[in-house]
Amino acid sequence: MSLEDHAGDVVFKARRAGGISLEEVAGVGGVSVEALEEFEENGGLPEGFQLDAAAAHLGLNAVKLRGVAEGWEPAPVDLSRWRELRMITTDQGMAVNCFVAWDPETKEAALFDTGWEAEPILALAEEQGLTLQHLFITHSHGDHIAAIGAVRERWPEIRLHSAIESAPTEQRVDPAEAISVGGLKVSARLTPGHAEDGVTYVVEGFPDGAPAVAVVGDAIFAGSMGGHHLAPELARAKVREEILSLPGNTVVCPGHGPLSTVREANDWIPFF
Repeated sequence: MSLEDHAGDVVFKARRAGGISLEEVAGVGGVSVEALEEFEENGGLPEGFQLDAAAAHLGLNAVKLRGVAEGWEPAPVDLSRWRELRMITTDQGMAVNCFVAWDPETKEAALFDTGWEAEPILALAEEQGLTLQHLFITHSHGDHIAAIGAVRERWPEIRLHSAIESAPTEQRVDPAEAISVGGLKVSARLTPGHAEDGVTYVVEGFPDGAPAVAVVGDAIFAGSMGGHHLAPELARAKVREEILSLPGNTVVCPGHGPLSTVREANDWIPFF
């Protein structure tokens, strides 16, 4: 699975978050506006582009940005070590990930977002004999909750967890409350910025000593951050405090693109 964002996407997101014009960045980077526009579109470094200068102007880490531009990818994560965790990717013009985690003994299961379609979730539950008891929403953007109706129809008693202000009290996430899913523990960390109701869920207690996983929604991707930031500085601060502070071997499960780790997030996301 390729990165969700190439280096041009990173520059575009940083430029937009800072309210900086194409002309300004092109001037700092020593290229034409047309060349910078093409870079933001396809990620290919323009000839003569002074990437270090442009990165500094945008508040980006130039070494990390160059790494992404030159083809860095996260090390593959072999999910066979997490026998009770699955990533399901659905695509309706844009690919989006959701995740299912369960206790191997009780078959109690949790779903993190729904993606576009419920069918693969239903098929996995049938195959593994799972009962979905919890639906954890990372944020309420349409691509992440499109199948919520079908999921709730199949499991009417499923408990929803979200940070949506209008949600009933019993559905609101509480960072002080750890939710048990059989032997697994799910804790919530509020990560607004990409969305007002952004939440990261940390899942611990997998058998055989497998590390924890962090389902981050669109707070970060491998080598990038989510876009359309309502509050860019808040987004960065929350990612630093709530995600990048986790143990380095924690697996990062994003809403788009490949899995990575917290160590790789610290080492390769140019926004930090």
